[in-house]
Amino acid sequence: MLTKEEKKRSKEVVMFAKRIFRKAVHHHQSNVDHGCMTGSDLDIRVADHYGIPHAASVLAFDPIQRLLAIGTMDGRIKVIGGDNIEGLLISPKRLPYKGLEFLQNQGFLIGVTNDNDIQVWDMEDRLVADCLQWENNITAFSVISGTHFIYIGDENGLVSVLKFDGEERKLLRSSYQISTNVVSVSAGISLPDHISIVGILPQPFTFGNRVLIAYDNGLIILWDVPEAQILILKGYTDLHLKNDAEVVQIGDDPLSNTSDNEQEEKEICSICWASTTGSVLAVGYIDGDILLWNISSSSTKGQHEEKPYNNVVKLQMSSAKRRLPVIVLHWSPDNKSKNNHGGQLFIYGGDEIGSEEVLTVLSLEWTSGLENFKCIARAELALHGSFADMILIPSAGSIGIDPTAALFVLTNPGQLHVYDGARLSVLRNHEKTPLHAEPFPVLVPTSEPLMTVTKFSSFSFHGMISNALSEMASANKQIGSPILSGGTKWPLTGGVPSELNMTEDGLKRLYIAGYQDGTVRLWDATYPVLSLILSTKGEVTGVNVGNGSASVSALDFCSISMILAVGNEGGLVHLYKFYDSSGETSFHFVNETKGEAHIMHHGKGFHCIATVSILKSPIRTIHFLSAGAKLAIGSETGQVAMIDMTSFSVLFCTDCIPGSSYPVISIITNTDTMTNTPKHPSSGNPKDCTEGVMFILTRNAHVVAIDSVSGDVISSQPLHPKKESTAISMHLIDGSIGVSEQQNIPQGSVLEKEVESSSCAESADENKTQNLKTRNHCDTALSENISPDSFLLLCCMDALRLYSMKSVLKGDNSCVRKVNLGKRCCWSGTFKRSEKLCSLILLYETGILEVRSLPHLEELGESSLMSILRWNFKPNMDKTMSSENGLITLVNGFEVAFISVMPSEKDFRNPESFPCLHDKVLAAAANAAVSFSTHQKKKESSGPGFLSGIVKGMKGKTGNAMNVGGILPGSNVTQLENIFFAPLSETSTLVSNDKEVGDLTIGTSSPPLPPPPPKKKNTVELTDDVYFVDDMKKLMIHYP
Repeated sequence: MLTKEEKKRSKEVVMFAKRIFRKAVHHHQSNVDHGCMTGSDLDIRVADHYGIPHAASVLAFDPIQRLLAIGTMDGRIKVIGGDNIEGLLISPKRLPYKGLEFLQNQGFLIGVTNDNDIQVWDMEDRLVADCLQWENNITAFSVISGTHFIYIGDENGLVSVLKFDGEERKLLRSSYQISTNVVSVSAGISLPDHISIVGILPQPFTFGNRVLIAYDNGLIILWDVPEAQILILKGYTDLHLKNDAEVVQIGDDPLSNTSDNEQEEKEICSICWASTTGSVLAVGYIDGDILLWNISSSSTKGQHEEKPYNNVVKLQMSSAKRRLPVIVLHWSPDNKSKNNHGGQLFIYGGDEIGSEEVLTVLSLEWTSGLENFKCIARAELALHGSFADMILIPSAGSIGIDPTAALFVLTNPGQLHVYDGARLSVLRNHEKTPLHAEPFPVLVPTSEPLMTVTKFSSFSFHGMISNALSEMASANKQIGSPILSGGTKWPLTGGVPSELNMTEDGLKRLYIAGYQDGTVRLWDATYPVLSLILSTKGEVTGVNVGNGSASVSALDFCSISMILAVGNEGGLVHLYKFYDSSGETSFHFVNETKGEAHIMHHGKGFHCIATVSILKSPIRTIHFLSAGAKLAIGSETGQVAMIDMTSFSVLFCTDCIPGSSYPVISIITNTDTMTNTPKHPSSGNPKDCTEGVMFILTRNAHVVAIDSVSGDVISSQPLHPKKESTAISMHLIDGSIGVSEQQNIPQGSVLEKEVESSSCAESADENKTQNLKTRNHCDTALSENISPDSFLLLCCMDALRLYSMKSVLKGDNSCVRKVNLGKRCCWSGTFKRSEKLCSLILLYETGILEVRSLPHLEELGESSLMSILRWNFKPNMDKTMSSENGLITLVNGFEVAFISVMPSEKDFRNPESFPCLHDKVLAAAANAAVSFSTHQKKKESSGPGFLSGIVKGMKGKTGNAMNVGGILPGSNVTQLENIFFAPLSETSTLVSNDKEVGDLTIGTSSPPLPPPPPKKKNTVELTDDVYFVDDMKKLMIHYP
């Protein structure tokens, strides 16, 4: 109990603190330029993002720029290139993307949302260049490869054409349309009133002049774009299966008698070309059937004498009566097969309903037409979650005739796995060959291993050490991209790193993460592109410390001493020191009774110099103080230990609140906010007892002030709210001066010296004796060292409380200001402006981020994880949050995000610090290669040799080849432009010609074709065998 005199003194202290607080508030309102903030100073936005979004659903790839795009169910697009380059595009609409495709090599990405909004994303500016709201439900869309033309198919059976004008940044709608009425008239058949487009495929190597269209009722047409007429028409009723089509069973069980009426059309679910030239089409149906149609030119000339089954083959994945729809079909060619009559068909679906969800790969071969068709191998790829999408990544430098470099399989939630194309391509003579996926390499792992705690730390000074760390990060980059298990080089190499990332300014900021397996990783986070510096292990080579690989639970880093402290669930604290060269050092093992020293060899980097085993319960907080000369450790059971970092001896170990076992969640000192200034002079003696008061916060919101030298309790009783509360954090606020960690460095710091440890028990006894002699002097000196306008901010789940530092030392529970929170808060952080604490940011369990001013705690603004990142709040998200001077890091599933709060934060907001997602130099080189190839004489040595010299070294990635096969020559693009954007009257006549056509039977025969035009250069005749023009060969450009 307090005496009357003590109560009177406490009231005086509180009144004095309130006057100081009102003065601070007035100062804030009258002069905001001295470090304070207003709502106009806020601009909360995503500064950087890593990992696959949890709602990922659709994939796209640019084969020239070598970029992967991942669309999500919540309106985001993740773009991934090489050199750790990643970008996040966030749509104004929180709607799923149902389609995604690049305008190849042009720096634009087309996305179609669920509400039929067609968006064009600018990769360079990372903004929506233009959008167009479609009036009907879009059921299919496709880009004519190498052009800026887009086919749109809708629920009414209408195919429309769009053009994106890159210079004007506008989507333009063409009058060219292919309606069901046009198809009906051209084919001489009647079509249902309600028929949808399910697939649109421009035919390869026809320069955009032909397009295949599939309707949901089973109808398939090959459309001649310039002539506006049908070339080929196919349907399921073409088949008379008992006599006219070859049926191939993919499995061991015999075929069952089908009860289907083969005369009825069946709904198409998926289509893909099953040949490099578009002469064979694979079609997947709703009942699990797969048909391979031969639509080469010889099959369109009404040659009834041919065997009908040369034109179609039916595949059955299972003999079961009820099978899954064939949702996805993709084709990978085999360049070793004769005349390209073979390859691999990737299938999702077609198996018995209720069977295990797998992705099936069939290796197929045939001869001319579809004769002698056979399946030579089958593989089933297990899925790591429910299937979302897949994409085949072509080899760099191919023009569609080379096998796949890699297969990317996307599953829910947000998992991407990789298969090496080299392993897939060697499947031969083995049924159901097992293949194992490789995890998609990520820069910042979050789940394998599981991330448990993070730390964001800035360097207070820059010099040789920071430069050395930066060099280590650069060296890791030089190692290059990963190699897949089959020896294939990593296929994603796109993007251009920022020049700022290549400067020699040294490292300014670290991002540190601890993991469940005891490892710790450090990244250079100076700029938006993170670079891994190193990964440490919890175990110490040659020394048995026990529990060394337990889950990491606490982190702290001192940039002055360059020591990283890592606490774990096993009660151990590992200390890692950075060395810029190789040598020998002592490793110290410290426990409650003794200390051991071992001579260890170390190389360049962080190496364990000590392991502390004092507290027998999980470590909950670690804090360096006195410029890294001491380390305070807080445990799960409420104990606090202080370690002398020069001798690695235990200064004291105490229960901060006798009889209480609540976890210690935060430790801070008054030297964290007060520096050696004229207002707060230092004696220059490192052992001066005025060096700091240590404040300890427990989970039940009790705050205790102790002497950081002796461990003696200073406050007469713990400070705590009147009602039971759960604490989150505490912060010290100094209203008069700024903070600079570098100014806290004592002159002649002994941290740079290596000293041998003495017995921990003896050291502790000597310190205790000395502390008893000086305690009375320290109590007075410590109180005098507290700035009169300093405050302690206690953040609890339900309220914020601001206390005078004098009140804290007296154990007085009267707060200067209290703000009741309407929502449960789970995390808090503070930011500086002009080196002074200026704002507090709170995260609520509702996902709301709220910013308040300091010290008066007025709300300045708010945002939400949903609006910023499209994230929902998840339990324990706060455990992996950290902040540093205007930047917040968050983890959610497989995603890591960096959020910038203030526009004044320069490194993560400077446009020049971001990598570019479009390589203009590569784009220009590819276009030049096509132009050169088109106008050169057909000399086999002139094209590739000269062009490879042009592009050599432009990407800076030796060994990669440039794919220019997807770019159409300018003359062909101009021809399409004249067709699609002809005058309205001319186009209407062309597309809607009502002249009579001959009677057409939907069968193996085709509608009469017009006389073939004279052959011109760069035309390709699609026959059973594949012939390529010389100019097309010259588009294959490889580095020598």
